[in-house]
Amino acid sequence: MANEDSDGKRRRRRRRRRRKDDPDRAGFAALLPQLLTTGNLAAGFYAIIKASGGEVLIASYAIFIAAVFDILDGRAARMTGNVSRFGAEYDSIADTVSFGVAPAVLAFHAGDLASLGWTGWVLAFAYTACASLRLARFNVKSGRYQGRFDGLPTPAGAGMVVSAVWFKVFLVGDGSLGLSPMVPALGVTFLGLLMVSPIPYHSFKNLRWGQSYSATVIPVIVSILLILEPGLNFFLVGLAYVISGPAGHLWRWRTGRELLPTEDMSGVGGSGAPGMAGASAGSNESPNVTSLSDHVPGGETRGGEKAR
Repeated sequence: MANEDSDGKRRRRRRRRRRKDDPDRAGFAALLPQLLTTGNLAAGFYAIIKASGGEVLIASYAIFIAAVFDILDGRAARMTGNVSRFGAEYDSIADTVSFGVAPAVLAFHAGDLASLGWTGWVLAFAYTACASLRLARFNVKSGRYQGRFDGLPTPAGAGMVVSAVWFKVFLVGDGSLGLSPMVPALGVTFLGLLMVSPIPYHSFKNLRWGQSYSATVIPVIVSILLILEPGLNFFLVGLAYVISGPAGHLWRWRTGRELLPTEDMSGVGGSGAPGMAGASAGSNESPNVTSLSDHVPGGETRGGEKAR
């Protein structure tokens, strides 16, 4: 009995130390999420510089590194108990650069969209505009369905552009595929339109990795396949995910099946935006670390959801 009381006291002390409003939480732990977000922003900026100089492969690696930082910053914020509205806004701005501007610049130079004149840069800009709108929409509403994004996530769209560059290198190296520049131009525009579309995409946030045999083995197998031939397998996986949204939407339309809606479809501040669960702790919708919808107007985070 004494041991249980001692364990309970230790748990309560740990919870108190991890509270967001703890004035003593300052230090490296509080700074770490912002440092990782800054790494995301720096990698995106570096990708723009390299892509503009014609070094598209290095630019693609930089965007990939930005995605790694984007994953780590949210995890660091939650692990250190430093989830904040400021972090969410800063992360969203960094994502706009790394997954909105950088992929468009990469596609513009890798696909020779400059040869199309005004059409080329307008179509590339359409991707950036759609990515920015996608992030802004997600900042005010988290989604209509449980376990689903509304539209293609911006990191997935950027990943598709990066994997296309790697796939081209896999096929012909430094050579040319002989495709018209209009093909990559329309492709990147299509990705942008999928971002702002209402088509639901799997979020994979509810998967319990490592808590069962299959949940442990499958990620390991997928990781090995991606590492063995990244130029091919990243492209195939990315393409499958991009297609899965429209394909699943069409299948549900033909069969009459419906997705489970989020528990609270009311909007923050009376906006009426679906998926805004206010302070709901039971919501399963947790799309990514850039969500400002994980905060009520007073800046308090929602319980049980992923936020930065």
